[in-house]
Amino acid sequence: MSLFAFAPARGPRWQLALQAALGIAVPIAAMTLAGAPALGYIAASGAFTVLHLGALPVVERARALPLVGAALIASAALGVCASVNALASSVGLVIVAIVSAALAFGFRLGPPGPLFFVLVFGLSAHLVGAGGVDGAVYLAAFATGCLFSYLLSLTPLVLPRVRAKNARPVREILPGPRLSADGRMLLVRVVLVTAVGVLLGAVIDQPRTYWVVGSGIAVIGVAAARRTAFQRGVHRMLGTVIGAGAYALLAALHPAGLWLAALLGVLQFTIEIVVVRHYALALVFITPLVLLLAGAATGTIGSMDVALERIVDTLAGAVLGALSGVLHPRSAAPRE
Repeated sequence: MSLFAFAPARGPRWQLALQAALGIAVPIAAMTLAGAPALGYIAASGAFTVLHLGALPVVERARALPLVGAALIASAALGVCASVNALASSVGLVIVAIVSAALAFGFRLGPPGPLFFVLVFGLSAHLVGAGGVDGAVYLAAFATGCLFSYLLSLTPLVLPRVRAKNARPVREILPGPRLSADGRMLLVRVVLVTAVGVLLGAVIDQPRTYWVVGSGIAVIGVAAARRTAFQRGVHRMLGTVIGAGAYALLAALHPAGLWLAALLGVLQFTIEIVVVRHYALALVFITPLVLLLAGAATGTIGSMDVALERIVDTLAGAVLGALSGVLHPRSAAPRE
């Protein structure tokens, strides 16, 4: 995972990238035309559904992705319930992080692991807690986005050769629950990063705690190795700083409406093409996408104060995630 080299290609990803791009762009465009862009931003986060199990045949994704979507909706529902106060949000964040990590590692979900369940919880608690949207409306919009994202993942089934493939039972697609030695170590790291991240968030700014924890969990990933932890930490810090600069340039253009939908779609497509080959480069696109989407949802788009906060949060989380890698023996190699 060198900063100066790309990992080998793992096969074509344009199909997954296109589904992810449409999953984020279409809801925003549709709801903008309907006069309710705020709901479009919420529904667009349902595109996280299609980012899971991307290496599986479509017929198997059709069976397993509903479980992922249901877990994301449950995370959002818990976030809405925990939005009542800071203590509930912090406790809920710890619970969601640990439970989602245990399930992701125990059932070998693969990348991106528990990351988006944590981010969905935190974003839901933050937006609803800020009073920007009613909890029930938020959940309905998010669930609709998850459903739309799932339907996009099924589109290749229109081809007979895709439908003709045999699909394994779900219990074979997601075998478990069983935590391997690597899985147990990854779970311990998530627990430690979450606990310290929540305490650190209380010092920095409680509503931003989920981003600190999410950044740490993103660095942990799904590979149990000390070297990988440090490399991903460096990639995340460098990519985020450069990505914040990209956000500043894009925000200066004041994107809105259909133009914003198209821009986010292009960014998401690029991310899915690049992320498996160069993590730092992917973060150059991930950072402005997240800042633009969150800014649009909260009405703070273009705010460099928000961008600076995200950099601070990401650096704090990345350091925590990287440092947690010392728990692995020096000789450990990725076995996930």
